[in-house]
Amino acid sequence: MKTCLIVDDSRVVRKVARRIVEDLGLQCDEAEDGQKAYEACEKTMPDAVLLDWNMPVMSGIEFLEKLRQMPGGTAPKVVFCTTENDLAHITRAVQAGADEYIMKPFDSDIIRDKFSQVGII
Repeated sequence: MKTCLIVDDSRVVRKVARRIVEDLGLQCDEAEDGQKAYEACEKTMPDAVLLDWNMPVMSGIEFLEKLRQMPGGTAPKVVFCTTENDLAHITRAVQAGADEYIMKPFDSDIIRDKFSQVGII
C-alpha cells in the first residue's frame, strides 16, 4: 500500500486531508511542521507528501529543500497544499522540487486529480 505524509500545522486540515487520502487507498501519517515531517522521512520515506507552506519550526519550502537532499528524498511525489497562490510562491515550490500545487480550500476531487496527475493513484 502506498503511503502519504500529510504536513500541516492545522490539526483540522490534517484530519480532513487524511480522510480524503485514505479514501483514495493510501496509508497516512501526519506531521504538524516541517521538522517533524523531516524526522518522519528519516524513519520511513513516504510515496507522497501533501505539504503546507506556512508552518512554525520549519516551513514547507524549507522541508522540501531538505527532503530533496536526503537519501531517497527525490522519490516522494510532493503536492503543496497552501493559501500561497501567487506566481512567485508556485515558481519557488516547483524549483525546489514540488510535483504539483493545490490551493486551499481543497476537496476530494482536487486531491484525487492531483494525485492521479503525479502517479500516486
